[in-house]
Amino acid sequence: MIPNADRSQLWLNQLKPYAKKLAEAPELIVEGKLFRMVGLTLEAVGCRAAIGSRCRIEAKSGKIIEAEVVGFAGERVFLMPTGELYGLEPDCRVIPLGKNSLARVGYGLLGRVLDGAGNPLDDKGPLKTEAQISLNGIPINPLSRKPIREPLDVGVRAINSLLSVGRGQRMGLFAGTGVGKSILLGMMTKFTTADIVVVGLIGERGREVNEFVQKILGEEGLKRSVVVATPADCPPLMRVHGALLATSIAEYFRDQGRDVLLLMDSLTRFAQAHREIALAIDEPPATKGYPPSVFAKLPHLVERAGNANVGGGSITAFYTVLAEGDDTNDPIADAARGVLDGHIVLSRGLAEAGHFPAIDIEASVSRVMPDIVDAGHLQMARDVRRLYSLYQQNRDLISVGAYQPGSDPRIDQAIEKNAAIVDFLQQDMNEPVDINRSLHELEILLGLSKAST
Repeated sequence: MIPNADRSQLWLNQLKPYAKKLAEAPELIVEGKLFRMVGLTLEAVGCRAAIGSRCRIEAKSGKIIEAEVVGFAGERVFLMPTGELYGLEPDCRVIPLGKNSLARVGYGLLGRVLDGAGNPLDDKGPLKTEAQISLNGIPINPLSRKPIREPLDVGVRAINSLLSVGRGQRMGLFAGTGVGKSILLGMMTKFTTADIVVVGLIGERGREVNEFVQKILGEEGLKRSVVVATPADCPPLMRVHGALLATSIAEYFRDQGRDVLLLMDSLTRFAQAHREIALAIDEPPATKGYPPSVFAKLPHLVERAGNANVGGGSITAFYTVLAEGDDTNDPIADAARGVLDGHIVLSRGLAEAGHFPAIDIEASVSRVMPDIVDAGHLQMARDVRRLYSLYQQNRDLISVGAYQPGSDPRIDQAIEKNAAIVDFLQQDMNEPVDINRSLHELEILLGLSKAST
């Protein structure tokens, strides 16, 4: 068995011929060779390529795959494949293509389902696109962004009334597994008044993709939507590209002056894919296995959503954040709260009690709500939240009969209104409730208006 020190020296000796060629005539070196593979990372020598650029790898068997440059160290170039690695062998040709990843965009994408590379997954023929734009987007000057001043109707009563969302707002949807986040996303997709909906299904189960498109989104919802799906069995690079592609498509429509609703499920899977890539190229882990670069990538993705320049369109975004073990304080959830404009928390307890959507009103907040609703609406929302919270705080005393009616007028009112509040917060997944109706029912709940006959 070769000692580690000797093995390292042997490896460096094998690199010397390629290093010498690069030093003598770097402009003449067009292609290199596949030198080593560790995990999902390929290492090539003899070629130069920039971070983010594409390379073609050709095996002697004729197999060809594409890979993207994700790092380098000296004469070594680290590549992450976009497809399967079966059939590759040492000394495969590595040819830099001299291009970065681009997103094909256009109105012909409406009603289509794409993979992370922008290829169609449905059987509706070739895509009709109008332009190609950068997959990584172009930053907007924060001082040029249009302020968030108009509410967006998402068709969900609890959100429209108590957690009002503005056009251009970025919200987090914090949920564990099996508490109804996909159904809530589907409701917003079908019921929203946004012009166009872009859905990114990143790193989820492959079965859920077809269910979301066929059952939750439906034929009518798909007509004005674009779905980008990169299931969990896709390479980590393609899962990252899926999130970037969905955002690029939303940016294109926003720049055309349209109001876009971007739904990404999930931000956690995007971060996990980046973790796989970063660890594969030896970046040291920091918090619960996540390298520091992951926490830099989150705001880079999220900040691409929002309003365009004054006079342009908007991207209102909902990013789901998976709470592992229902812990909403894991590193990704904590980082997401810091870069988003509010969060909606789904409760497992409510879901198990048959309360849908299972929105925990006490734990949820919309940071821009005071800027997009009038003072009357804001006060009614605060009153309902106060009554709901007061009942929950005294629930045990009320349940066992220890509370004596008349002891506290506020608790008496909370008990009186509790059943009506619980009914108000629930909604059938096939029933849209617009903003005007939500506000009217909120007034009825608080006794400020009479029910229409």
